[in-house]
Amino acid sequence: MLKSSFLFFFFSVFTLQLAAQNIDKKLVLVSFEKYKEYILNDNGEEAIKYLDSRTKKYYNDILKDVINADSNRIEKLSLMDKMMILIIRQRVSKEEILNMNGEKLLIYAINNGMVGKNRASKNGIRNIYINKNFAKAELEASEKNNPIYFHFYKEDGIWKIDLTALFNISNQAMKMLVEQSNQSENEYLLYLIELVSKKAIIETIWQPIELWK
Repeated sequence: MLKSSFLFFFFSVFTLQLAAQNIDKKLVLVSFEKYKEYILNDNGEEAIKYLDSRTKKYYNDILKDVINADSNRIEKLSLMDKMMILIIRQRVSKEEILNMNGEKLLIYAINNGMVGKNRASKNGIRNIYINKNFAKAELEASEKNNPIYFHFYKEDGIWKIDLTALFNISNQAMKMLVEQSNQSENEYLLYLIELVSKKAIIETIWQPIELWK
């Protein structure tokens, strides 16, 4: 009798855990689709509700470098960080930058197509894995032998995307593009930034904001 009761209890707990995981998988998918909808419509104010604290901290840190970093500091950063700092300096005025915080910068980046808009428009997710307050989901368009994963963390009861988990892959892709360009890293970045911004590179792009006129 005791053994039967234990087995029934164990089975009940397992069933409840499985049901909870299935619910969470659906909620992860909902968060991804909501985020995708908002970035495709350049709605940063709503999109950031589905981005986690790690992503927001990254943009807080990047803003500090946008304001304070000199060329020596920038040269030590990853390609993605370097690209982010330089393109913001190229596209945003001194006054606007100084009136931003990390959240406003993130909203600006989303509203101006700087946060994976092209990737999201063509992709969905599959094979969602849940482990307590962490989840990962495979990008549908990624290769089966080399999958790319979105990471999610449950914060304030909502599954939120950690964009920083994709930065390593983005850096590798950028390095490949630089190698294929037959240009130096800085030459390629400035070429790309000029192309995207549709204006000549500003003279102060490598300088801290305090030195701008």
